Amino acid sequence: MTFTPVVSPDEVVLGQKPVTPRRQRELRKSKVRVVQDAGADRGIVSSADWRRPGVRFPLATMQLVLLILLVVVGLLPILWLIKSALTDTQDTLTQPIAIFPHGITWDNVAQAFGINIQIQNYFLNTIWVAAGEWVVQIVVATTGGYALSILKPKYGKVITAMVLATLFLPAIVLLIPLYLTILHPLVIGGSLLNTFWAVWLPSGASAFNVVLVMRFFDSLPREIFEAAETDGAGPFRLFWLIVLPMSKPILGVVTVFAIINAWKDFLWPLLVLPGGSNPASIQPLSVRLPSIEGTTELGPLLASLTISTLIPIVLFLVFQRTFLSGGGFGGAVKG
Repeated sequence: MTFTPVVSPDEVVLGQKPVTPRRQRELRKSKVRVVQDAGADRGIVSSADWRRPGVRFPLATMQLVLLILLVVVGLLPILWLIKSALTDTQDTLTQPIAIFPHGITWDNVAQAFGINIQIQNYFLNTIWVAAGEWVVQIVVATTGGYALSILKPKYGKVITAMVLATLFLPAIVLLIPLYLTILHPLVIGGSLLNTFWAVWLPSGASAFNVVLVMRFFDSLPREIFEAAETDGAGPFRLFWLIVLPMSKPILGVVTVFAIINAWKDFLWPLLVLPGGSNPASIQPLSVRLPSIEGTTELGPLLASLTISTLIPIVLFLVFQRTFLSGGGFGGAVKG
């Protein structure tokens, strides 16, 4: 009597002999290598070409040169600004390229916080402006994207087309109508000039943020929404307890965009926040620093510019993981 081995359906059969577990592990490893090689070959240069000295060395040299150029173009101006903020004004004027010819001085930073510049007041104003714009943009973008993507109103496609159409309008075209709206609001009646609301409210009209959040919501699994609705969740609970917790990557992206744009915006705050007799009470850094350029010494002015520049950089470094993961949109959703 002969014994015939039983082959499970999961086993791979080569000829008439079943594959042993050891052979299966080897096959799986070979498949992984094939997938890795295929992924490597998706670039401009294949892995086989990279192993050729005539290809590898010129490309590696080109990559190094491009990296150095990017560092010089992007990082060198910031480093020079930091260096000049800690250098005496005369040294900056006479030896702008020299690295601390007479040592580091902190007088420029002290004068930036002194009575002549009072950068701390404008710094707080900028924080208020950025925080308010962030709140308004988050509320408008998430609710608008939720309505257009998940609730899907009857004329949702028409509304989406109208929102997209505003992206093709130059911002300078809307400047005068928007200013007149802030000067004579329809519902409130009083002027909003020299109030933070004049900067906060118009920032919410960002079609880019609405479209960005809407596209992210489109990638969320609909099965979760259907299960929540079956359990009795209404539109508000679905938005607050299901959609928002799943949307952290795109919320991080909108946060970085909103705060950085608010931090660097100049023209609109200049128009609606003139300040009157006390500019320190309302104007942000982006408006006040250029206005005091002619009456302020170069060293303290560069120190003030350095302080105002470092905040967006630190903000991006803090949120860079969320910002970069939000670029994949659908890839950020698991499960």
